Amino acid sequence: MSYPLENALFNWEAGIERLRDLERDGILRGDDVTVPVREELRHRLGATFTAHDLAAIYGQGTDWALQLPGVNPAMADVQDLVDAAFWLHLQAAGNYAGGRVILDAEVE
Repeated sequence: MSYPLENALFNWEAGIERLRDLERDGILRGDDVTVPVREELRHRLGATFTAHDLAAIYGQGTDWALQLPGVNPAMADVQDLVDAAFWLHLQAAGNYAGGRVILDAEVE
């Protein structure tokens, strides 16, 4: 069973907002976490994927992200940053355009 895309989008949007807050406040550079997570997502998903594929990976859990070099699992906001990485990676999904997911029914 796949993870509900709407739930994933909610978490990812909250994550990107938190990342923007932390960067704006000068607390951290988000790339330190988002780049390694996105590289692993590219490895897991390949170059061609949909938002639903990304949500399915997310639904399997993100503990793997805490094992990546550069990701500090003790960091207070680490899950928000992982979620932000998923949001950033969503931009490359084949069915993502103009800030929204294109549903199959809209393609016809």
